[in-house]
Amino acid sequence: MDYSTKSIKKFIYSQYFYMGIRQAVGVLMPALLLLGLFHQAVLGLAATFGAICVAIVDQPGPYRHRRNEMLGCALLGTMAAGVTALATPYPLALWAAVIAQCFCFSLLTVFGRKGGLMGFGCLLVMTLTMHDTMDARGAALHAAATLGGGLWYTAFSLVVNRLMWYRQEQQAIAVCIFASAEYLEVKARFYDPDVDIEESYRHLIAKQAAVAEQQEAARDVVLRELPRRSNRRRDQYRAMLFNLFIDIVDLHETMVAVHTDYLLLRRVFKDSDLLVFFRDLLHKLSQDTEAVGFAVTQGIHSKSKITVKAEVRAIEYEIELLKRNGFPEAEPEAYAALISTFRRARNAAHIVDRLHRHTDVAHTDEPASLQVDASLQRFLSRQDFKLGRLTSNLRMGSPYLRHALRVAVAAALGMTISSEWLMPHHAIHGYWVVLTILVIMKPGFGLSKQRNLQRLAGTLIGCALVLALLYFVHNKFVLLVAMFVAVVMANSLVLLYYAGSSAFNTAFVLLSFHFLAPGSLMVVGERAIDTLVGSAIALACSYVFPYWEYRLLKPFLRRAIQANRQYLAASRKLLGSSLGNLDMHQDDVEYRLARKNVHIAFGNFANSFYRMMLEPKSKQRSAAELNNLVIQLHDLAAQVGASAPLIAAMPGLPPALDSILDAVDHLLRNAESGKPAPADDAERLKELVKDLDAAVSAALAEPAQADPEQVLMLRQLAYQVKQMAKTASVIRATVPQLS
Repeated sequence: MDYSTKSIKKFIYSQYFYMGIRQAVGVLMPALLLLGLFHQAVLGLAATFGAICVAIVDQPGPYRHRRNEMLGCALLGTMAAGVTALATPYPLALWAAVIAQCFCFSLLTVFGRKGGLMGFGCLLVMTLTMHDTMDARGAALHAAATLGGGLWYTAFSLVVNRLMWYRQEQQAIAVCIFASAEYLEVKARFYDPDVDIEESYRHLIAKQAAVAEQQEAARDVVLRELPRRSNRRRDQYRAMLFNLFIDIVDLHETMVAVHTDYLLLRRVFKDSDLLVFFRDLLHKLSQDTEAVGFAVTQGIHSKSKITVKAEVRAIEYEIELLKRNGFPEAEPEAYAALISTFRRARNAAHIVDRLHRHTDVAHTDEPASLQVDASLQRFLSRQDFKLGRLTSNLRMGSPYLRHALRVAVAAALGMTISSEWLMPHHAIHGYWVVLTILVIMKPGFGLSKQRNLQRLAGTLIGCALVLALLYFVHNKFVLLVAMFVAVVMANSLVLLYYAGSSAFNTAFVLLSFHFLAPGSLMVVGERAIDTLVGSAIALACSYVFPYWEYRLLKPFLRRAIQANRQYLAASRKLLGSSLGNLDMHQDDVEYRLARKNVHIAFGNFANSFYRMMLEPKSKQRSAAELNNLVIQLHDLAAQVGASAPLIAAMPGLPPALDSILDAVDHLLRNAESGKPAPADDAERLKELVKDLDAAVSAALAEPAQADPEQVLMLRQLAYQVKQMAKTASVIRATVPQLS
């Protein structure tokens, strides 16, 4: 199966396409019923507006969260529709109402992504309500229809969710699996000497952030819906999904921990086939993991058609040759890195085999032990819509307030230009200017700029598609089908490919107006002009009350460093324990929670850095240093992850190892403060490394009194800890250099 075929298949079976179909049916149904049965086109359109508002916040997530968010959005959207409709007969009142709502609803971004979606949904209803002038009775009917459409969609979505619960959870797990497969594929590039390591890191960090995001979404769905002994068959399926989720988290953590000095490996093994074998092994594991994802989306039992036995045997043979030639004594660090990498890769292959087995419900164990308990509750996200969070951001130092002010200013300009400067016959569609502004403007400058270009391209493509369609097709049924397809694709692509989503959304709106006012193609040209005007205003207003990304980077950096400290502390508590059992003791829970938090904190920091790099050059601060910190923090988390199972398997640690771990914690604690490093830190760390090397040498000198496996693990742990110390030193030295 080639890449394009795989991509199409992945999309068709994905939650995005499923979500697009569900939203299209839920959004269009009120309009079709009111128009077809009662011939109420205007009320049908208002009901569709209400449904669209709620559909925007209908994203994958826990049932209770989705219900609360959709009900809240339906009520707020009705309020927006009512206020706007009442103001339509009075231009000045409408201008004031629109500006006030733009400010208030944009401020909802303080509540995170879901708050931003709720605010945008309400602003969308507000904008679409501006299309006609209404009296008090008409405004009341419009608001009632909007509320009815919103409540209809809420009920429709919740019923579908209850009936299709397994399908939705399947898709959430599948997205996680696909993201991990892509991470494995990028990881394989590090073992290709022809691929630049810096470029590989850029790809790897982006995939790492994506995996963390998808795992968080899947975790919320799976852990909230664990077996409750109400239905044995349903419990078996939920236990199967739980097992798949645990496996994919373990696989990702295993591959994150396959971190070593890649430059060292490339230098030492440049004349060996070992790098080729590792590259091919990880590439095959990526393909095999992707096959599991396809099986999960289709609800079938997966059977592995890819084997890595040849690569494993070849690596084992090469390692044996190295042992015979005295390589472990000549290059102890390179050998420790090689063994650690091989063991992790081999363990990853076992986890992928387990993933295949867990796609079969017949192999699911008794799910009684998977009941929701207090320890698992700690892994779940919480809804936080407290009023205090809103009021505390009513200050000019808040990026959310500045964003709300920017949107209000841009909307004011858009309203003025569309009502005063554009041609009179064009002004009736002037609300498209405001709609374009609201769609484009985001809290971050970089994202707004990116959306601007994508929106322009998508709108022009959508206009061209509709012109061609209306020129060649005159059958209303075909045009209705095309409109439905446009809605499906617009909703399906919004999170994957925004330019494509914008093109289909434009096509849907233009086809809707064609049904309301057949025969006029002027609206297509007006749509293009409105988009150009709105894009120009959005771009210009991006510089109003700016809050550049570099201001957010330092808090994100401190949280990422702190999360790594907590991750290290949780790993040290695992000494002498058994890591990875489902019956988790307290230290194991703390470790898994710290592991989750470090990936989320790192993803936030990395994403913030990449957003800064989309901003003007004059607003990019300490780009080289921050790029280095992104890489070092990723490496540090990987080194801690690689050390954790070794610490758990050790009955005790040499004092020298404990001392150097204390030093790493000390370095990270001081890095949080951002103060310059003391001159003696480097010398002290060198002494601790020498003590650790002496402790390892002493253990190697007494093979008769030591378990060879324990000695090998000590050597591997010493290598990881030394790498950890080196990374922490770089972080400690780099943070004070930030401007």
